[in-house]
Amino acid sequence: MNEVKNLFKNSSWMMLSQIITGLLSFFWTIITARYLGSSDFGIMSFAMSFAGIIIILMDLGITTYATRNMSRDNSSIKEYYGNLIPLKILLNIFVIILSLLILILMGKSNLTIIVSLIFVFEYALMSLSGLVQGGFQAVGKMEYQAKGIIINSFIILTFIIITCYFNLGLIFLASAYCFAYAIMLIYLIVNSRKYITIPKYNINLKFCKKAIKLSIPFALTSLFTTIYFSIDIVMLSIISGNSATGIYNASYKIITVLTTFFPVYQTVVFPLMSKLFEGSKDLLKLSYIKSVKYLLLIIMPITFGIVLYATPLVTLIYGKGYLNSGPVMQVLVWTVSFLFVNGAASTLLNASNKEVSVTKIYCIAAITNVILNLILIPIYSYHGAAIATVASEILICFLMIHIIKDTSYCPDKSIFKDIIKIILASVLMFIVLKYTGLNMWLGIIVGIIIYSVCILCLKTLDNEDKSLIHDIIK
Repeated sequence: MNEVKNLFKNSSWMMLSQIITGLLSFFWTIITARYLGSSDFGIMSFAMSFAGIIIILMDLGITTYATRNMSRDNSSIKEYYGNLIPLKILLNIFVIILSLLILILMGKSNLTIIVSLIFVFEYALMSLSGLVQGGFQAVGKMEYQAKGIIINSFIILTFIIITCYFNLGLIFLASAYCFAYAIMLIYLIVNSRKYITIPKYNINLKFCKKAIKLSIPFALTSLFTTIYFSIDIVMLSIISGNSATGIYNASYKIITVLTTFFPVYQTVVFPLMSKLFEGSKDLLKLSYIKSVKYLLLIIMPITFGIVLYATPLVTLIYGKGYLNSGPVMQVLVWTVSFLFVNGAASTLLNASNKEVSVTKIYCIAAITNVILNLILIPIYSYHGAAIATVASEILICFLMIHIIKDTSYCPDKSIFKDIIKIILASVLMFIVLKYTGLNMWLGIIVGIIIYSVCILCLKTLDNEDKSLIHDIIK
């Protein structure tokens, strides 16, 4: 019961932070896209994607590795902080210099280089804050992490509004992200010293060498994940230009908002699964099964709704200048459902010391994604990039199922019956909304009612689900 209460408490804080961040990022994305236009928005999209790839070298998987181990033994947090924070600072300095050289060799314009370096520095601050957040996750005090995220989001939105109002330009707008993450990092460090530990910073070469070696699978997984999520934008920028990149990224940003719940799940459940791996294998299996069920229960109807209302949603948010983003989003939105299922599987495998298997899966998917982008982007432009991303997620899903079916955590047939019921309820909702021709706002209300009724009539929630919900409410 205490685990359930603690899980719900942390989930509530993280959900609150993600909802606030999702709403605020929704507004600042609209403001940014309208202010910059498709060309400058394309430059910013490239810069963020480039930084998103290069951050792998700043982290090397250390954050995930440290979070898992600190969750299993809270007394080790001081040692991990003391050694790994200085190590990350050295890595960040090296990667910033390397980024400048790469951008010059790519032949990018001065404006693109400056904006990209600003975002690289922002991701350096993000990498450091991620390690500190791992300590809060390990001890179950995620309210401080959540508050830091909320502070960060409000600062970004404020500076973006100031930038647009005074017409300060793309460089100042990019700098807003750096300033916000600097404030967030300071907040996290202060509260970490107060509520977790006061580390003694030093670099133990033997400890750091071991940490880097065991973190490499997580780093490679992050690299391959980033490739199939970010390389399409980079390749679009090179092959189709900034305008096409801006159109694709406009729909991509909306998809990002839809995944608001997933970081909450991953942040809260990964430390829990890491503890259960050494404490209770049966509960670990149960947590995975319920994760898949509840994640699909939430995201599946949203996916069908976006397919139906993609174009009016895009024009409402960005204006008619981004009309072409609608069909792109109808394809790209399917990545969300697969992302949730694949994320639950990778969280299980990483928590149970099978991170090498996860790395191999994402390596195959990344290579497949790059090949598909090379084939499809020259022919179909941003539509091709969307198809490549969805295909990569489907491939990951099949590979994850192949790995998990041979473990003791393989779900029984009941989970597949639940998935069929969830899909059926979503399809029925889609059909009714499609043939009644309801507008988007009325369709949202009617869709929720239809989906809820279908879920109840199909008896998707069993007694175990009802008992868990009762414990959480209690």
